[in-house]
Amino acid sequence: MAAAEGIEVKLIGAWPSPFVLRARIALNLKGVEYEFLQEKFGEKSELLLRANPVYKKIPVLLHHGKPICESMIIVEYVDEAWPAAGRAILPADPYERALHRFWASYIDDKLNPSGAALSKTQTEEAKVEAAGQVIAGLKLLEEAFGRLSKGKGFFGGDDIGYVDIALGCFLGWLKVMEKTSGVKFIDEEKMPLLAGWAERFCAHEAVKAVMPEPERLEAFARKRAASAKAPPANQNTF
Repeated sequence: MAAAEGIEVKLIGAWPSPFVLRARIALNLKGVEYEFLQEKFGEKSELLLRANPVYKKIPVLLHHGKPICESMIIVEYVDEAWPAAGRAILPADPYERALHRFWASYIDDKLNPSGAALSKTQTEEAKVEAAGQVIAGLKLLEEAFGRLSKGKGFFGGDDIGYVDIALGCFLGWLKVMEKTSGVKFIDEEKMPLLAGWAERFCAHEAVKAVMPEPERLEAFARKRAASAKAPPANQNTF
């Protein structure tokens, strides 16, 4: 691993969180050694509250004791803090870098809320509408992949980059949604570029050791749903 002598890196998070997964993949890409400090479901540790007093949520990266918050900010920080370790996560060209940031923002601002809405639907009509929004968003990303990848295997080109991390962290949960909703979201015929990309992403050395299995995520989702139905107990979620 490439962590320099004397470097202390800790990550406050939890294994089911796709946002924490982003930070773990970025650290793995750069070969940075770190200690994973897992939060307990339904609780917020004193360390987390001190490190992120504004949002009070994971992930938080601690580098020499200094906290960095918000998943994609952490990804950029890792890229800049260890420039000589591995390849760059963001493109060097300013325009290309802006494009990658744009699509990462689209994933968080548009695609992720659509997926969250689908998981909360109560009627068949609402499920169909929410699933359609997710598929429409993925179709846009299929088109974006064709432009950003320049014919190579990842949004970042030859290797995983910024948009790959932003979208790839949701692949495990997407499989859970496919099972629970009965909808195929990344269809091999309709979205061949994303389908191939998803397989390559999950098989990547920086990803496969930390990507949660869909079955484990599904079990966690059931546990969380059961807790939500229990009498109020000042619970927090990821």
